[in-house]
Amino acid sequence: MRQGEIVKVSGTVVFGRGIPDIEVGEVVEIGEDRLIGEVIRVFEEDFAAQVYEPTSGLRVGDPVFGTGKKLVAELGPGLLMNIFDGIGRPLEDLIKLSGPFISRGIKAYMLPRDIKWEFKPTVEAGIEVGPGDIVGEVKETEYLVHKIMIPPNMSGVLKEIYEGEFKIEEPIGVVEVNGEEKNLYMYHEWPVKIARPVQPGGRLPLTTPLITGQRVIDVLFPVAKGGAACIPGGFGTGKTVTLHQLAKWSDTDVVVYIGCGERGNEMAEVLTEFPELQDPRSGRPLMERTVLIANTSNMPVSAREASVYIGITIAEYYRDMGYDVSLMADSTSRWAEAIREISGRLGEMPVERGFPAYLPDKIAEFYERAGRVKVLGRPERIGSVTVVGAVSPPGGDFNEPVTTHTLRFTGVFWALDADLAYSRHFPSIHWLKSYSLYAEAIIGGYVEKAVENNPRLKDVWPNVKEEYPSYRVEAMNILTNASEVESIAKIIGEKALPDDQRLLLLTNELIKEGLLRQNAFDPVDSYSEPERSILILKAIIDFHRLAEKLVRENVPIDRIIESPIVSRIKRAKLDERKFDAIVDLLNEIREALSSIAEEYRVSISF
Repeated sequence: MRQGEIVKVSGTVVFGRGIPDIEVGEVVEIGEDRLIGEVIRVFEEDFAAQVYEPTSGLRVGDPVFGTGKKLVAELGPGLLMNIFDGIGRPLEDLIKLSGPFISRGIKAYMLPRDIKWEFKPTVEAGIEVGPGDIVGEVKETEYLVHKIMIPPNMSGVLKEIYEGEFKIEEPIGVVEVNGEEKNLYMYHEWPVKIARPVQPGGRLPLTTPLITGQRVIDVLFPVAKGGAACIPGGFGTGKTVTLHQLAKWSDTDVVVYIGCGERGNEMAEVLTEFPELQDPRSGRPLMERTVLIANTSNMPVSAREASVYIGITIAEYYRDMGYDVSLMADSTSRWAEAIREISGRLGEMPVERGFPAYLPDKIAEFYERAGRVKVLGRPERIGSVTVVGAVSPPGGDFNEPVTTHTLRFTGVFWALDADLAYSRHFPSIHWLKSYSLYAEAIIGGYVEKAVENNPRLKDVWPNVKEEYPSYRVEAMNILTNASEVESIAKIIGEKALPDDQRLLLLTNELIKEGLLRQNAFDPVDSYSEPERSILILKAIIDFHRLAEKLVRENVPIDRIIESPIVSRIKRAKLDERKFDAIVDLLNEIREALSSIAEEYRVSISF
């Protein structure tokens, strides 16, 4: 191991000298405690390294050791149901080694070395193998089968393949590479800051919806599998709870949740809540398909950057098996702040609000690793990584650099609104500020998924696939037009408005209360199936269209407002009968408005 010495310490950045062949990205061990760091700049004689552990006590002259390795993630069985710190050390192992307070310089393997996994080969010896080829399987959890792949940098002839129980450091086969025999293991290492390769031209169009069970997202601002979404909001607007909901309910095979620089109590909530949650699809514990990375605000700043890359590398690894993966990063603003602090300590010229000029490149590098792709290897398979990044703009200012640059590289913008949050409207995603660039491409897939879940939807709404897009557009138009009418109503009073505008405000309220508002802690309302969300939208728009006909026939709007059906529409989402409750509601709407029509002797078609 090559050795140099410290010449300067500036917070989490250490300047060293004496290792002439050192390179950017190399992992170094610093001081007598051998603190873990990574080289981020190389000068003519010196080099700078960001340290992933507290640097107190370091001094000029202390040794610096070059390892010759990059910052890597160990990829293999044992990642699921595990909790790592920002540089990939399992927290349970750190507790055993140093107690509840993590000591400096502790080393821990990312994957467990003492567990034996039952390996079942899916190929026979003698075949040619290349990067990404699946050679066997391990049942990592009751939920998920872990597919053992040839590492991306290996190809040759599979000379031997074994079957049985092995630890990850025990060979499961032998591959002849250029005449040299090399052992094959159930795990391999990959540099976290390099995207894992895919087939040439293997990036696919994003046409499959990610079902989240959150109505405001699924109906108005959907995200595609393999897409990238930004969820900015000020303090208290519900970013973390929204991310928790997405992690719990999204229809992906694997969830990677990164707590990047967030408060410790929020991560503690995740760590205590997730093991007790039940996966709605499998009925198994949600942790069986989850990887947690905890890098709280009191941990070293530099490790925030590493935590994001560790998380996206794990996500890409499961994508390469052919799985759909969702990654939640809470929050990328803390990651950007870490980049800003390190840049300042290097003496680099700041630009917007002190951030370095390369901030957009860093953000793009992260979000561009999302995607739906044809992965390397045989058999042919398709996997996806969907990235959802929370942004915490200071003071809720969406014009600050992290938010504005993130919007350039994401296809969905879920803008959390402080006024909605303070009025207890959650999720506080504002319908006039948010957008989705994927909506048109995935609406059809969303309806197909709803019909697949519950074929009765076609019986209730025969033309659902053709008509649903127009219903969604009409709901958006009502929300937009109602915002203008609300401004007038604040001046002259709602009672002074004409009846058609008062009906617009009434429907606007029904959309907000009956569709968009959702209680994350209600057992019935926490998750809304696609077929139920679609029928709730139909019920509200049908009510509006029928009520509009009555108003045109001079039926007083007050008579419609006082009808019990109005409150029934608002409460339908909480009915334990779920889909059946909305089917009944559709009939009740027609009966209620038909009764009003008869009362005023109005003849209209229903």
